[in-house]
Amino acid sequence: MEYIIVSKSIVTMGRRGILKDGAIVTEDDRIIDIGRIEEIKRKYPRYEKIDASNCILLPGLINTHTHIAMSLLRGYADDLKLHEWLNNWIWPLEKEMTDRDIYVGGLLAAIEALRMGTTTINTMYHHHPEYNEVRAIYETGMRGVASHTCFSWRIEEDYKMLEDLIRKWHGKGSWRIRAAVSPHAPYTVSPKHLKELKEYVDAKNMEAEADYEKLIWHIHTAETKNEPEMIKEKFNVDVSGGVLKYLYDLKVLGEEVLAAHCVWLTEEDVEVMKKTRTKVSHNPISNLKLASGISPIYKLIDAGITVSLGTDSACSNNALDMFETMKAAALIQKGLTMNPTVISADEALKMATVKGAEALNWSSQIGRLEIGMKADIIAVELDKPHLTPLYNEISHIVYAAKGLDVKHVMVDGKIIMENYKIKTVDEEEIMKEAEKTKEKLLEKVKR
Repeated sequence: MEYIIVSKSIVTMGRRGILKDGAIVTEDDRIIDIGRIEEIKRKYPRYEKIDASNCILLPGLINTHTHIAMSLLRGYADDLKLHEWLNNWIWPLEKEMTDRDIYVGGLLAAIEALRMGTTTINTMYHHHPEYNEVRAIYETGMRGVASHTCFSWRIEEDYKMLEDLIRKWHGKGSWRIRAAVSPHAPYTVSPKHLKELKEYVDAKNMEAEADYEKLIWHIHTAETKNEPEMIKEKFNVDVSGGVLKYLYDLKVLGEEVLAAHCVWLTEEDVEVMKKTRTKVSHNPISNLKLASGISPIYKLIDAGITVSLGTDSACSNNALDMFETMKAAALIQKGLTMNPTVISADEALKMATVKGAEALNWSSQIGRLEIGMKADIIAVELDKPHLTPLYNEISHIVYAAKGLDVKHVMVDGKIIMENYKIKTVDEEEIMKEAEKTKEKLLEKVKR
C-alpha cells in the first residue's frame, strides 16, 4: 500500500530533527519520502492520505523488556517483595497456565501496547509449539522479539523449545518477528549453563548476514540488592565484584546481550558493560513498585552504554504504557541526582526509540523516521486540554502525553490502528476471552 500521512509536526529522531507541517510517504513496508505537506502532495497526488493534521508523528515506541503473557495476572498479587511475589504467588499460578492461556495473554498485551503507541516489543516467557506469545505478536501486526526463558532445572526441554521457536518464527514476516534466547537470571541458571546458552547463541549468529538477523541473549540482572548473595548461595561462586562482573568473568557478555533492570551495579559492573558493549533495558516503574531500587542510568549513559526502556510485565507495572515509562525514567533520575538536567525529555524519548532499536540490534530499520527506514509510525493527537498549548513537541510527548492519546499506528507500512480502532484483531473478543481465562486460572489455584 501507498500512503501519505499529513501532520502538524514530525519528530523524526533522525537527521531532520522536528519538521513542522510535515508529511511522510510510505510504500509497502518503507518510508520513501519526508517533507512539507504541500511539496509531498504535489509529488504523490494519487497516494491514499491519512489525516494526522492535528497530530505529532514519531517513530513507534520500542519496549525492550516485558512478559506479555503475564497481562493475565495484572493486579493478581500487588504490594509484595519481589521474591515473595514470585515464589508464593506468580510462579504457582503460572504453573497452571496452558499454551492457550499464554497466547490469550499475549493478544491482550499486544493490543494494549499498540493502543499506547508501542510498535516493537521484546518479550521473555515460556514458549510452546502451538500457542505462544510470538503467535500473538504476529497476528496483531506488531513487530517483536520473542524468547523462551531458560532454567537449569529443565535444560533438555528448553533446548527443544528454543529450536522450535527459532525454526518457526525467527525471520517470519520479512523479519518483523525475531527470536531470542533468555536465561532467566544468574540465580536460576548455573554458571555452566549460562556459558552453554551463550555459546548456543554465538553459533546460531554465525549464520546471520545482518545485525537484525542475530539472536539476542536477554537476561534479568542485578535486579535486587541481595542477588549476589543468592547466586553465591545457589552456585558457590564469587560475585563480590558485582553481578555483571560475574557474567563478564563467565565470558557471556557482549553486543548481543540485553541486560534487564541493572539496578544494583558496582563500578566494575559499569566498566565491563562498557567494555563488552552490553545493552541495558531500564524498567523504572516495575523496579519502584517491587521496591527493587533505582538504576543509576545516568552513570550508564555517561559511560556510553546503550540504555533502552522497558515496562516489565503488566503484572508488576501494571500497564504497558511507554509514555508513562519515559516520564518516570526522566523524573526519577532528576530526583535521584538533584539535577533537573540529568535526563532530558530528548534523552528519554531516545531511550524509547533510537536506543531501543540499538538494544535490539535493529537500528538499521527502526527507531527513526527517515527515508529507507521501516514504516513504523505513530500519531499522537494534540486536540486535548492536557496537550494545549504546544511549545515543544518532545517535551509534550515525554511530560504531558498519555499512551491513550495515540490516534493512529502503522507497523511495517500497514495501518494497525486508525482513529483509535485496532484493525487486525477483535479487541472485544480478546478481552472477553481474557476474563474467562482468568476465572479458569483462579479455579485451579483456589487459596
